[in-house]
Amino acid sequence: MNRYRWFVPRDPFLNEFSRLQQQMARIVDHFSPGEGGPRTMGVFPAVNVYEDSDNYFLNAEIPGIEQKDLEITAVYDSITLKGERKIEDAEDVNYHRRERSGGKFSRVVTLGDRIDPEKVEASLKNGVLTVKMAKAEESKPKQITIKANE
Repeated sequence: MNRYRWFVPRDPFLNEFSRLQQQMARIVDHFSPGEGGPRTMGVFPAVNVYEDSDNYFLNAEIPGIEQKDLEITAVYDSITLKGERKIEDAEDVNYHRRERSGGKFSRVVTLGDRIDPEKVEASLKNGVLTVKMAKAEESKPKQITIKANE
């Protein structure tokens, strides 16, 4: 039978040193990538951009943001999302964790080709913003007819 002896530092300096070591480990762990990716907040909002033959689509995760706090602008090859997430602070409480952050954000997404800014539509459902951007006519693929030399 194996016996394990736990080391419990009795010296106040060692206790303080152990506490400092644990805090440093938590700080390094907080800013280091974990198994599922970085633990720190990444670029906000997270977006997916994809296209079909006629349109670009952008999906952005923006939970907790009201429609009135969003601004979308489109220019010939990019779209800008601006907004503000407002977090109400509880008063007279001590936070144990405070991972949700608030504040203003701005994100510019550059597309592969030109879009028609007059044909941009946006909708918001369940915290997901969907923007549909029609490609400009000159950006759409054109089928080329091959002339046969006989």
